[in-house]
Amino acid sequence: MLLAFLAGVRAGRHRGVDVAWGLAFTAVAWTGHALSAGHGDPGRRLLVTVLVTLWGLRLSAHIRWRSRGHGEDPRYDRMLAKAPGGRRDAYALRMVYLLQAAIVWWVALPVQAAQYLTAPLGPLAAAALALWAVGMFFETAGDWQLARFKADPANRGRVMDRGLWAWTRHPNYFGDACVWWALFLFAAAEPVGWAFVLSPVLMTYLLAFGSGKPLLERHLSSDKPGWDAYAARTSGFLPRPPRR
Repeated sequence: MLLAFLAGVRAGRHRGVDVAWGLAFTAVAWTGHALSAGHGDPGRRLLVTVLVTLWGLRLSAHIRWRSRGHGEDPRYDRMLAKAPGGRRDAYALRMVYLLQAAIVWWVALPVQAAQYLTAPLGPLAAAALALWAVGMFFETAGDWQLARFKADPANRGRVMDRGLWAWTRHPNYFGDACVWWALFLFAAAEPVGWAFVLSPVLMTYLLAFGSGKPLLERHLSSDKPGWDAYAARTSGFLPRPPRR
């Protein structure tokens, strides 16, 4: 995150922290894998590390592709406009980069714990892998469907309400939550792992009630005609068939 901050200062915009988000989790996973050598079950250590890496690299690559050619993210523009004395970079360091670094550490605690567990992979790990696959499907398919929708000039200014987006207003956020509950289940194979249940709780809270869904919907409701009707018939987070 400090490297991302330096890159943001040099570029004059701080939206790159979103690219660093997935990379930071990947770095935590591989650091934990190295430090847990000779302690945890080898299969669990490797599987958890690979799953975090696939999730983190896909997310970072997607955000980097999506943000190409754009200036500062409007969310960060609004936040940094409140910087005391106009010191945007110092404010960004405290309120964006260091805060996100702390969140990465907290949310990734189940990953680090799982890498030290000695229990072999079993039925709970199979359930966790299935939940991770569901989460990755919703994230990947949702992002792909939205990108195709935006690429069509005929959809400019319209609300995306097709595919997975007809079942939930945020398939990518729902998928993200599934991924982190799945990674927690890898740590829950032993009782000590349940000490880290608040990690996926925090991630889910941020996505559904914190800096994810509410901030995005506040922007979309004022920018997209037809948003209110879409929101009235479509679930805000958990997928379900659309209302009439």
